[in-house]
Amino acid sequence: MKGIILAAGAGTRLYPVSMPISKVLLPVYDKPMVYYPLSNLMMGGIRDILVITNEEDDPKFRKLLGDGSQFGVHIDYLIQYVPKGISDAFIIAEKWIGGDDVVLVLGDNIFCGPEMQSLIKSAIEENEGATVFGYYVKDPERFGVVEFDGDMNAISIEEKPKNPKSNYAVVGLYFYDGRACEFAKTLLPSANRNELEITDLNIRYMEEGRLKVKLLGDKVRWFDAGTFDSLLEAGNFIKDVQERTSRNIGCPEEIALSKGFVTKEEVIERISKFKENSYQIYVKEICGIKTSIKNTQS
Repeated sequence: MKGIILAAGAGTRLYPVSMPISKVLLPVYDKPMVYYPLSNLMMGGIRDILVITNEEDDPKFRKLLGDGSQFGVHIDYLIQYVPKGISDAFIIAEKWIGGDDVVLVLGDNIFCGPEMQSLIKSAIEENEGATVFGYYVKDPERFGVVEFDGDMNAISIEEKPKNPKSNYAVVGLYFYDGRACEFAKTLLPSANRNELEITDLNIRYMEEGRLKVKLLGDKVRWFDAGTFDSLLEAGNFIKDVQERTSRNIGCPEEIALSKGFVTKEEVIERISKFKENSYQIYVKEICGIKTSIKNTQS
């Protein structure tokens, strides 16, 4: 399976902080936001990764992530020149996907919790069409909302409904079989936003009876970090967890080591080039190098 990080949005909800730089490159506590979706893909063992961004921000993502070799993955880049919606990613990336199964994660969606790795791995292994995650929210009118029957089968999905039929939002992590590109090309722009909605792609699979919805429980936290409040909340949550547990959230170096994508020597060689801070200290310590400075990041 291949992985796509969609990071092409204008970030208008975060104006003016998103004017000079993509919101997906903004810091969420001690690392750029894009590290979190990248880490989620790597948790699932995905090593072929595509970043879709806009023309202005493309060089900035390339500067940060390069070809991915520092994390033992391969990263390619494509540009969405006109914002046409999430499903447009599969049209842009059709040649790159090459008929393979694919997982798409939105660049401003942050997932963390002890169950995330097993959830991602099971979604990859068990997917027979499309698999999405549902998360209980208090304001479902802001999201794509899934409705269930008595047996918890998805029977409807609506994009930002005025009268939501449930409190379960479909979050920005989607798993599809090799037909995603074919289906995306048949979609029509939505009447209200003139975009190729991801909800319509999910409905296409649902109508075939091949959409699986997995609910994220209390052990998983999800943040749609595209607003000031959610961005701050995500940063504060990650800071708190890291200080309490002495474990880092969304550290691609750590995941790469645990998966055997890179060696400790390779990580140390790269991280040692940067000025010492709490992130660098953490990475050194997971590589077995003890430092004299207290790791305040944890």
